[in-house]
Amino acid sequence: MSDVAVTASLPGAALDRLAAVHDVRVRPPGPPLSGAELAAFVGGAEACICLLADRVSAEVFASCPRLRVVANYAVGTNNIDLAAARAAGVVVTNTPDVLTEATADLTWSLLLAVARRVVEGDRLVREGRFTGWRPDLLLGTGLQGKTLGVVGLGRIGRAVARRAVAFGMRVLAWSRRPPADVLDTPWEMAGSLDELLSRADVLTLHCPLTPDTRGLLDARRLGLLPAGAMLVNTSRGEVVDEAALVAALEAGRLGGAGLDVYEREPAVHPGLLGRDDVVLLPHLGSATRETRAAMADLAVDNVLNILAGHPPLTPVA
Repeated sequence: MSDVAVTASLPGAALDRLAAVHDVRVRPPGPPLSGAELAAFVGGAEACICLLADRVSAEVFASCPRLRVVANYAVGTNNIDLAAARAAGVVVTNTPDVLTEATADLTWSLLLAVARRVVEGDRLVREGRFTGWRPDLLLGTGLQGKTLGVVGLGRIGRAVARRAVAFGMRVLAWSRRPPADVLDTPWEMAGSLDELLSRADVLTLHCPLTPDTRGLLDARRLGLLPAGAMLVNTSRGEVVDEAALVAALEAGRLGGAGLDVYEREPAVHPGLLGRDDVVLLPHLGSATRETRAAMADLAVDNVLNILAGHPPLTPVA
């Protein structure tokens, strides 16, 4: 039996399956771990299942020589020093595919909530300020015939784009690495990110966090969006310059924003908190019972495969 360190309890029965064949240590609830703290928790474990908020640095790989696999309970791996993992011979895995549809649904939940002022309406009723129907009460924005700009055509970006077609929207997409079959899709590819921004009535972000995408949506690029455009971000908070976003909202240039992730998560820019034209969620992209359990199953299956000497199911390149 191998020692497996898990940084948080996970939904579903996956950890029970893992505990049936290996010694499993699950960390009690607490703030994310990083550096020496995470290294101390992992200790002599051969496998670690971690969360996106846990920072698996070079220090962890150097301090934990028995470590063979780090299974990230997320699709993104910007929390892991991949170069250090490769140098240490540690396999890193993630949980793609299983959270695609849930995150696409959540993206559309935010988009609709912003466009139709759902949260404002809910607050109006709960606070007893609803006095009856009026022709001008909380008028929102229709989506039919509008252009949805999709930045990033990975699994989630494509799932969001498919839904847009059903809503009668035109889809304009841009990706650093367009899929090979993009010509077979019912949407248009923009020649550049700037072109997409200048034409998008609604902008939705689905790119990974890399040195190239950090701060991707800065003041200049926000200024390219048409007046009244809406922004939705369910990718990574650091992709958006929140101070620039607040400035654009305060200037009245944008029609609203829906955010599930934040530049300095879990902290949120104070300029966003009091705005009625902004919908804020606590990183719920994959938060369905079915999806979170499936993520746990995939993470555990990757660990089981590596510890048994088999290839991982979803290795990170």
